[in-house]
This record gives sequence, structure tokens and C-alpha cells, in this order.
Amino acid sequence: MTYAIEAEGLVKRFKETEALAGVDLGARRGTVLGLLGPNGAGKTTAVRIFATLLRPDGGRARVAGYDVVRDAATVRSLVGLTGQYAAVDENLTGTENLLLIGRLLGLSRRRARERARELLERFQLTDAAGRAVKTYSGGMRRRLDLAASLVGRPSILFLDEPTTGLDPHSRGELWDLLRGLVADGATALLTTQYLNEADVLADDIVVIDKGRVIAEGTPDQLKSQVGGQVLEVRPLVAEELTRVHALVARAAGAQTQIEGDAVTAPVKDPELMPAVVRSLDREGIAVGELALRRSSLDEVFLVLTGHRAEPAGEAEDDGEAAVREGEAERPKEVSRT
Repeated sequence: MTYAIEAEGLVKRFKETEALAGVDLGARRGTVLGLLGPNGAGKTTAVRIFATLLRPDGGRARVAGYDVVRDAATVRSLVGLTGQYAAVDENLTGTENLLLIGRLLGLSRRRARERARELLERFQLTDAAGRAVKTYSGGMRRRLDLAASLVGRPSILFLDEPTTGLDPHSRGELWDLLRGLVADGATALLTTQYLNEADVLADDIVVIDKGRVIAEGTPDQLKSQVGGQVLEVRPLVAEELTRVHALVARAAGAQTQIEGDAVTAPVKDPELMPAVVRSLDREGIAVGELALRRSSLDEVFLVLTGHRAEPAGEAEDDGEAAVREGEAERPKEVSRT
């Protein structure tokens, strides 16, 4: 199979820190590959290598068939990169930001203006085109940032936690925009801490932890690997929650969790639910709700890594920290497209 984005045995070290320890992954053309993992797992390091911002210490990475080290200039001409924080100039207007990038990419003044107008319209920013970006909402800035990465019409996108800090409505708008780009033939590598985002958008998922791939497959395949269903028990009396947790944990094991006002546990044995019902009856605990439902990616993440995903932005990638502290080589400049 020919992949639009591919890594074989990818290794990256920052002094004593091994951010990537032999990562293999591949993104099929015209799909979204979700790259998931705890903070510090190596996700941002991988994105930076694919975007030619960092050189790998071992293994190979290819984008559209081109080696990211040997053919770095060609790779840059084919990709767009959107990071965790908007990179547009807040003192310029939306139009001025896109014009600047177009001119830096070698477009004529007329063509740069046409492209800016096209993108502002596509991203529903026409009414704000003449305003300084510092007056934009967070969602508008993120839309402009994504538009900026598309000025050069890249066929491959790297989206490193692109919806960090956005409200649910703005996040949904970006989801719709990304779906449209992929429907038009683009390929995207998406890192995110919002696991429902990966569930909605990703065709395939790779989970990495401590620089190594620990699971891969479609969202449904990953859910099946860790137990396709989850038992959810909600006691009628909130004060009984701790007792219910202990009772379910005896039957289901250490992966039993308290989530809000309910207790959840992955179902690996079809006898789990009857056993829990009998125990609840024996202990005289009244239940407000007891149900089986499909596993979520958040529960898959918990089983694979031992903890839930951290909210985006609470910690940084090991590679990012090393770059900030001067332990890694200075990143090369890379075009946004």
C-alpha cells in the first residue's frame, strides 16, 4: 500500500530523553490518521519531523513518497502545518495575513489577493476580513490559522491539537472544515487530546506511549480490542456510589472507574452484568440506571495507557520541552505550506 505519510523505525532523542523509540505508522491517501497518546508521548516530535522542522536520529519518514531529510524542500511545498496555537499576526487583518503568506510563497499580488478572498469565504471570515486579528474570537483565529496553512494548496495537512482551547461550537465548525478538506482529497495527520474528536474524524488511529506504538487500527477495532461494551451503573442514592464502585470492582477488576455519578467497567465476560445485578440485590442497593453501551475511545485510552487523556495544553511533548530548553538542534524554518 502507498501511504501519503509514512514512518519506519522513527527515532528521535533529546540528550537523555528518547522522544521516539522506533515508531512505525502510515496514513492512507485521502484519510485522517489520528495520532493519540499521553502528553509527552512523542506526538508533537513526530509531527515536527514530518514537517521537516526536526531531523530524525534514526529510521525514515516519507511524505507523499519523499524523504523528509533528503527531499525536505519538496516536502515543504506539499504540506500545511497548523499547531496548537494560532500563528497568525494579530496586528494584521485577516486579509493581510493571507496576502503576506501568499506573497512569501511566490504568488503574484493579484493571485495572492484572489486566494485570500477564496479562503476567507470558505472559512466564513469574509465579514471580518478587514479587522485586526486581535479582535477575533478564539474560533475565528483558529479558522484563519487553518486557512493560512492552505494558501499554497497543500495536499497533506499536519494538525497538532488544532482545536485546543476552543468551545464545543467552534470545535464543531473546525471538524466540518476538516471533513470538507478530506472529501476534496487531502490527507491529514491529526494529534488531539479530545478523544471524541479522533473518534469522529479519524479513519485510522495510532496510539503511542513513551515514544512507542502500543496500538493501531480503526476506532471500532481499538474499541473491540479492549472490550466492545461497557457496563454503567448509576445508584439511585448518590451516597451509595462508593459501595457500588467496590462491588463492581470485585467482579470486573481494576479498570472499574467512577465517572460523575456512575460506575463504569469494561465488559470482558458476558456474565459480568448478571453477577453485578445479583450483588446489588444481595447488598440491597437500589439502582437508578444499569446499562450496557459501546466503549468510548476515552476508555480505550485508559486501558492502553493506564490513565485518561489529559486536557489539551496541560503538558508539553518531551521533544517540545527539549527544544525550548535548547537541548535539541534549532528547528529549520519551514513554510506553512
